[in-house]
Amino acid sequence: MPEKHSLSGMNESSGKTRNLIGRFLIWRPKVMSDRYFVIILSAVIGFFSGIAAYLLKTSVFMIQGLLTSGFRLQEQNYLYALYPAIGIFLTLLFLRFIVRDETRHGIPRILYVISRLEGKMKRHKVFSSLVGSSLTAGFGGSIGLEAPIISTGSSIGSNLGQLLRLNYKSTTLLIGCGAAGAMASIFTTPVAAVIFSLEVLMLDLTTSSIIPLLMASAIGAITAKLLLAEQILFRFELTEPFMIRHIPLYLLLGFLTGMVSLYFNRMTRFVETKLAAFRNNYSRALAGVIMLGLLIFFFPPLYGEGYDAIRLIISGHSAELLSKGVFYPFRDNAWVLALFLVFLIVFKVVATTLTTESGGIGGIFAPSAVTGGLTGFLFARTINDLEITRPLSETNFTLVGMAGVLGAVLHAPLTAIFLITEMTNGYALIVPLMLTSTISFITIKTFDPHSIFTKRLAERGELITHHKDQAVLTLLSLRDCIDEDVLTIPPHSTLGDLTKVIAKSRRNLFPVVDAKGYFRGLVTLDDVRADVFNEKKYSNPISAYLFHPPADEKVLLTDSMENVMEKFKRTGNYNLLVLDKKKYVGFVSRANVFNAYRQTLIDVSHE
Repeated sequence: MPEKHSLSGMNESSGKTRNLIGRFLIWRPKVMSDRYFVIILSAVIGFFSGIAAYLLKTSVFMIQGLLTSGFRLQEQNYLYALYPAIGIFLTLLFLRFIVRDETRHGIPRILYVISRLEGKMKRHKVFSSLVGSSLTAGFGGSIGLEAPIISTGSSIGSNLGQLLRLNYKSTTLLIGCGAAGAMASIFTTPVAAVIFSLEVLMLDLTTSSIIPLLMASAIGAITAKLLLAEQILFRFELTEPFMIRHIPLYLLLGFLTGMVSLYFNRMTRFVETKLAAFRNNYSRALAGVIMLGLLIFFFPPLYGEGYDAIRLIISGHSAELLSKGVFYPFRDNAWVLALFLVFLIVFKVVATTLTTESGGIGGIFAPSAVTGGLTGFLFARTINDLEITRPLSETNFTLVGMAGVLGAVLHAPLTAIFLITEMTNGYALIVPLMLTSTISFITIKTFDPHSIFTKRLAERGELITHHKDQAVLTLLSLRDCIDEDVLTIPPHSTLGDLTKVIAKSRRNLFPVVDAKGYFRGLVTLDDVRADVFNEKKYSNPISAYLFHPPADEKVLLTDSMENVMEKFKRTGNYNLLVLDKKKYVGFVSRANVFNAYRQTLIDVSHE
């Protein structure tokens, strides 16, 4: 009996909430326009994204501190190889028994939601990426935290849009605000965060979108700055100026980082393919964590995000990269360090992909930036050791290398340029950042037209954020384009019956449909024109004039509008038959599709 009362109370509370939201939705348009309402929502999203970034960074920092605080510099600690496996299996258990959903997280998922799910993200995404990445990264999984926090921020925006019943355009904008607010929070780089939303999520650059993005980014950055401890933030101070005589070397670094980025993308796909051969999640996880553990055992800097390695390099303690490992006795040997850096560059992407494909939650943002930093440092250190030219600033080349690989892997050079610019509190490196990132982007674009985020979606035809015509087509519904003025006739009809239908119809197409709605064929006015005025032939069965359209002249109700337009193009027809499996639905015409396209384009582009 108490359980019934409890359930009744919950239903009553839920009903009151819905009524309250309903009254608000009626009241709000009377006092505030959609544009100002979205700006207010963007500030709210930015604040909660900042809170989420604080929770994520702090939890990872605390977990790593508890696990590794007793480790000594000169000793090989076998727990480094074990901890990531524990974190991955805890993440798997969390997803399996608490969230009960194994769907993908991260930026590709956000692009898919925008492209195919009308911007609707599941509610658990608000916390599942947060908790899963905390466990994965806290226990040393070789991943980045940026993608999970961006997923969390985007989910906050999506669910807020769904709750307030906003249209697709507004909901998509709130997703972008969540992404921008989250990225600004994790790095405290609001300008780079806005550019990221425009460059990676491909939101339109209009006044109605840029202001909410700026608001979410600023609020997110302020919130994180107020809450996060300084040692958790990833920031640098430049101490050496940019030398214009080093421009040729920065251009060479651009080509090198472009090739490293290409390797990063290709190796990611290779490892994913190999692990996909394991059909069982747990056997795949076991194989993945064993290989990951071996890599971390020999190369401890692969443990965690990897930003600690960049801090050691920039602070002048690069020899400490060899600590806690079997190479510690050779820490003073320059060539051992160089070879060790090569291995880190080669295996960082492998460790990251093993982590995520084994079941961990994380992204490739930090790993690609770290790989770029290691590449830039190795490039400068090699030139300095060989004394090819005057000494190079290893710090500057490390930071520029980070932007080179990050911008190329993401296909977002502007994001990478402004991220490093804001992280270094100035524009001293803006010229080399622009040069290296541009050359790196051109290099990888030559081989890979799509980024690591968009490649699979593009291959499946599920990417609309980067193709505006396809975006509009995807937003169209075939049901809304079906003509309703086509008259049908039953299979047992005669030509005389058809003449009566012709007299009432404005069309020259007459589908033959049985009593259960199944399509039996088609009669066109051209087929009966010679006999329609000959009353002697009115007793002819309609089956004598029946025509069965080929596959290219038929579409299913479940077909995408891209497929419909392709059939219009291929056949040259002005009308296509629409079926629901074998049942007749109607006809879709070019004119109706064009009118719907124009209206949707106006709705999507309207300021």
